[in-house]
Amino acid sequence: QVQLVESGGGLVQPGGSVRLSCAASGSIASITYMAWYRRVPGEERELVAAITRGTTTNYADSVKDRFSISRDNAKNTMNLQMNSLNPEDTAVYYCNFKGQLVSGQYYDSWGQGTQVTVSS
Repeated sequence: QVQLVESGGGLVQPGGSVRLSCAASGSIASITYMAWYRRVPGEERELVAAITRGTTTNYADSVKDRFSISRDNAKNTMNLQMNSLNPEDTAVYYCNFKGQLVSGQYYDSWGQGTQVTVSS
């Protein structure tokens, strides 16, 4: 299986920035899809940003022009640079990788989540 470990997050003031990272380990042959989701208590989990194996990206309308997703294929890592944060960005952020193992089996793995709180 594939294990994902997230880092970053914490408490940040409105207008501030934070960078989240997600690192994968395991018998990974490929990662075809990487994404960040977030969930606020009582609400559905929503897609924040996604990036394919190439450079195709997709962002939620609420974060466009503020967040930037990137990946390092050699290190099996993904980052989310979050700028101009506002209280509505407060949530638990989860990373999600999809791809194929060395065995040929497909995987769909999630990180444990990291809290981002935007407050003065």
